[in-house]
Amino acid sequence: MTKNIKFQFGQKVRQVRLSQSMSQEKLAFECNLHRTYISDIERGTRNVALDNIEKIALALNVQPKDLLDFTTLENNEQKGISGGKKNED
Repeated sequence: MTKNIKFQFGQKVRQVRLSQSMSQEKLAFECNLHRTYISDIERGTRNVALDNIEKIALALNVQPKDLLDFTTLENNEQKGISGGKKNED
């Protein structure tokens, strides 16, 4: 079953952010967005505008296209990894 693109995008942002040991608050500050907006993105409840995707990508020092590459999410899901942590469900 294909997951919602908003959810996948949020998981990818979270994955990249955590790989850089960055808090949601720091990411929000770096891209001039509110911390709760970043939280909503990572939970998949926000439909993110292209301008904000660009801001987030710049703050994370990645290309916007990298935030839309969900293949690493699928690979981590198959290994039982979620957001850099083992899935204990």
